[in-house]
Amino acid sequence: MDVFLDEADPSNWPGQGLKIGAMDAQTRGDLYWVRKTAASAGMLYTRVMTMVGQVQMAGAGTTPPQGDGSTETDTANTQLDAEVAAAEREANRLLKQLQSGASKNAFDKRVHGGKS
Repeated sequence: MDVFLDEADPSNWPGQGLKIGAMDAQTRGDLYWVRKTAASAGMLYTRVMTMVGQVQMAGAGTTPPQGDGSTETDTANTQLDAEVAAAEREANRLLKQLQSGASKNAFDKRVHGGKS
């Protein structure tokens, strides 16, 4: 959790105080990865704590209130996989749109204000 709190703190992110349009490509890329690793650390912490809780409940002879946990875990993993797949599809769609000539020119115009 300490890693998550440190990585999720915007004061530790690259390009602090700059608007996205004012950042160079390297800083934007670094910012993307810092945010992504912070989110990953938070998800990892959540999953580990869920698993620890399930093991503790099993060791104490109790069962989770909503079943044995395996179905819920499988459902959660399936939902997470579906969300990741949908996000990847959307990212690919946006990347293709951005890479097309007309869309790239329109994007450059919006970001850089008329100079493309």
